[in-house]
Amino acid sequence: MVLHSTLRITLLTAGLALAVLCHQSALGTATAPEKAPSAKPGKLYTVVDMNKVDPDTLIGWKVWRAQSCSRCHGAAQQGLVGPSLINSMKVLTKEQFVTTLKKGRIEKGMPNFGGVPFVADHLDELYAYLKGRSEGDIAAGRLTAITK
Repeated sequence: MVLHSTLRITLLTAGLALAVLCHQSALGTATAPEKAPSAKPGKLYTVVDMNKVDPDTLIGWKVWRAQSCSRCHGAAQQGLVGPSLINSMKVLTKEQFVTTLKKGRIEKGMPNFGGVPFVADHLDELYAYLKGRSEGDIAAGRLTAITK
């Protein structure tokens, strides 16, 4: 029974990774985008009007969307079959966050994303986006880049 569940999760993860790579390839985004200037020094993110963010945080949001994290964690990170990230990001250290993303929590249904370059290359950006959501500074939904 446990082996069957583990195999099913592994196959689901592999299928999801393949679907994402195919989708990124079709969009021409299979390679990581160039790094843009980050948030202000000492800050994880910069946000204006709750839905305009710095380029790095916008990349984090795009990683969230591309990986379909909302299927388990909810569109507003409120939690569905996976936990609320609004709450979890208030207590997780960055190290715990990175470990969870890289290794997963297979026993709880959380796949590992350590082998998915689009995620592994943008853990800082994803962390910044989710911290902004958890802290109530960034609104749920569509984000755009801050313009001058």
